[in-house]
Amino acid sequence: MTFKPLNENDIVNTRTLLHEAIPIAGTIVSGSYTDGGTPPLPTNLKSYSHGMFQTVYDYNYLSSSANHIFDVTCGISSQTGLTIASTTTAMETKKKNIYGQMSQLLMGYDLTGSINLFDQDGDLYGSTTDKMTDVFVIPFSRLLVKDEIKKETFSMVLDVAEFGNATDGWSQDFLAADLVTIADTAASTEYRVNSPAGEYGILYATGTPIASAPAKCGLIYYQAGIVVLDARLFTNDTSYTGGLLGTALADFYNGKSIVDSLQEESINTIGNGLLHRIQNIQFNNTTELNSTVYFCRVNHNEFNYSSNPTYLENSRIRVKTQSTDEPVSYITTVGLYNDRNELLATAKLSEALKKSPSTEFTIRARLDY
Repeated sequence: MTFKPLNENDIVNTRTLLHEAIPIAGTIVSGSYTDGGTPPLPTNLKSYSHGMFQTVYDYNYLSSSANHIFDVTCGISSQTGLTIASTTTAMETKKKNIYGQMSQLLMGYDLTGSINLFDQDGDLYGSTTDKMTDVFVIPFSRLLVKDEIKKETFSMVLDVAEFGNATDGWSQDFLAADLVTIADTAASTEYRVNSPAGEYGILYATGTPIASAPAKCGLIYYQAGIVVLDARLFTNDTSYTGGLLGTALADFYNGKSIVDSLQEESINTIGNGLLHRIQNIQFNNTTELNSTVYFCRVNHNEFNYSSNPTYLENSRIRVKTQSTDEPVSYITTVGLYNDRNELLATAKLSEALKKSPSTEFTIRARLDY
């Protein structure tokens, strides 16, 4: 066995980003799997006794083959723009806790130690009129997101028509005039980095129902795989200051507006109101593949002999018939050792390379991690 040390010029570190398209159809979210009741409710939507969020699966969640897609919840800030009376608001403490937890995680703290509010444009210390005080939060499964969501690939289509126009009792009819498209437009160059959770982009809403399109309607956190939507996406400016729709959406879910829902309904009920409006979601995920490439250079005067005992016969080199013949060896394996001569990795060649003093090779060994 022959050894040769590698120097710094023989080692290169690279990073490769692999992307996979992730389509999530609205029928999977809120229509394909139902319990047959009246109205039919999805069996791939799991609710918990704590009532703080729901989990959406791609199949009946009781099945062992079901995969977690995303969670859905909502939160209101203690500085909410809604007029909330604690005696009439359902789950007020939990809604505020969710908002505080997610804003702490995703927006961090200001100079006074207070938790930053979600901001429509990411300018945390700018205008106070663009704060998102009432939000929906959708954390996507790591199974789908992998290392991060690729910038400028996210798209979500929502129905913002009055609730109850569905034929199946759950999902909307998704008429073109009622649809709003939410996307992280121009995010590849306009993303923000002032978040403790990594990079995030601004979500813009376009479509006929939007009063002034494109309208800033949320944030997407790429490494965290979390989407935050402004609740004002489901109302107009008259019903709630900063509302994005051209006309009021009086019935967000079960006969109540988004304002009434946030005040009076449970988190699960409000989540149902959002889920039944999703036509589709799509984005590209990212898998970061780090590699170290070792260039194993075999010069003309190296590795021409083998230390294998079978290389000799009667104390003579088996591959030479005359003393003037060139020595010949065959390279079949490359081993990588540390400075203590401990074998760390091996690479098998697809076929043996014939090596003689008249040939040279550079063998490229790559370790992915």
